[in-house]
This record gives sequence, structure tokens and C-alpha cells, in this order.
Amino acid sequence: MKACRFIHPKSVATILAALFVSFFTPSQSYAGESKNPDLSHYAFANYIGSGIYRTSGQNAAVVNIPFAFDIEESDDHILTLRLPISLGFFDYSFSDLPEGDIPDNVGTMTITPGIEYKWLYDEQLTFQSYLDLGYGHNFSNSSNVGIVSTGISALYGLAQPKYTPIWVNRVYYAGYKSSINDSSESYSVLQSGIDFGVGQQWDWGDYTIEPRLFVAGRWYFNKLKFITPLEDDIHTSSTYEVGATLALSKPLGWGWFSTDRFGVSYQTDGELQVWRLIFEFPM
Repeated sequence: MKACRFIHPKSVATILAALFVSFFTPSQSYAGESKNPDLSHYAFANYIGSGIYRTSGQNAAVVNIPFAFDIEESDDHILTLRLPISLGFFDYSFSDLPEGDIPDNVGTMTITPGIEYKWLYDEQLTFQSYLDLGYGHNFSNSSNVGIVSTGISALYGLAQPKYTPIWVNRVYYAGYKSSINDSSESYSVLQSGIDFGVGQQWDWGDYTIEPRLFVAGRWYFNKLKFITPLEDDIHTSSTYEVGATLALSKPLGWGWFSTDRFGVSYQTDGELQVWRLIFEFPM
């Protein structure tokens, strides 16, 4: 296992394919408002995922850069230092993708360092747990947030050699407290899904490439609220996702960049729509 993993933000942003939601919409003054709102849901960017989100005709983009360093590894466990960074870009949409335009103004940034422990119970079952304590900044109104997140997961490889399915279950919590009026929000979610091959592989130089599909659902114990300044806020109680990835037999990288998955997915709850570009295990 590679000791350090990194995804360059421009590599991700250039080919992001996702419809986005407005928790990254820049804070502005609207009719009837005396001060700018604090759209602090960018605090959850690292846990919601990279993409271009869209609701109510508004767009924005987020890029997650998943730094991770394995600091201890043995036959039955791996201890990892997580240093993910998330960047939010305003007014970035599908029309920017064909030209390969890179977002030029960072609207928000979060840094959520933490510790992750993986217990390799046997060849099929792996348990994971993590704790993150982080910080976020909204450049449009100079507000800050403190972020905390924790969760547990179980990944089980089903006994089917041709399709090698992996059943994933996660429960996690994320919350923040803002410097504006000490406002706070939190949510917790159950995620379950399965990642599986299609029974085909091919060789590419030193790599073996396997096409894989996945389906997943997320159910929120307390509804996740997305603030939309020009429309009613959206309250999400569940989302469903389908996607496809290419799995490599070993990590592909240049310098700090390294990944063994590439893919794309579509996620929706009816109102929220997300196309997500994937550079890691998809669930």
C-alpha cells in the first residue's frame, strides 16, 4: 500500500462532471436582507464529495484533495493520518467543461485532519473508524467554521471470484460551528452499497484494468439542509447513487498524485442532482 496519496486539484477540476448545490453559492445581499448570510454547509464538502452540484438553477464546484499518510501498518491493521483539503469554486458549471476551463477563484476551503484505523479482520472483512477535527474558511464573507466528524465502516468481500463484489456499510457524523452568530449544523448518515466487477479485464502495459459498477444509498438520520438564497432551502433525507469505475491492479501516479480508481457517478434525491468524478474507492 502506498504511504502517501494525493490528487492534484487541477486534475480533478478540469474534468469534473457533476450537477451542484448552492451551499457553495457566494454570500450576497438580497432584497429584504440587511446582512450577508453565512452559507456554512461548505464545511461538509469533504464528506459529501467532489462534483458540480445543481439545484434551483444554481451551480458551484467542489474539489476534494485526499492527502493520506500510512503511519503504521501490519498484517492485521493500518493506521493512517488523514489530511484532506476541500476547495469550493463559485459559478462553475457544465458550460465550462468542454473548454477545459479551470476555476480561477477559490470561494471556500476546508482542512480536516484526522486519524483513521483499519482492522483487517480476515481476507474478506475490514473494519474502519476515523475521527476528524478541522477548520473551514469562506473567502466571500471572511467567516470561519470549526468542523468535527467521526464514523465507522465495514467492508465485506463476497465470495464470488468472477465479479469480486464488495459490500460497504458506513455510519458517520459531521458537524460545524460558525464564527457568525455561533450558528451550528450537524448531520448523521447511514450509507450502504455494493461495488462489483462485470467479469471482464484487460491488460495495459504493466497494469490490469477492470471495469466495475456500483450502487449506493444514503439515509440521513436528521435531514441535511442545503441553503439556496434565491429559492426555498432543500432538505435531503436520502440520496441514491449509481456509477462506473475503472479499477487498476496497482496505483497509477506522477509525483504526489496516485490513484487506482477512475470513474463517474450520478446521485439524486429528486431535487438535488450530482454528477461526481471519482478518483478513489467510490463509497
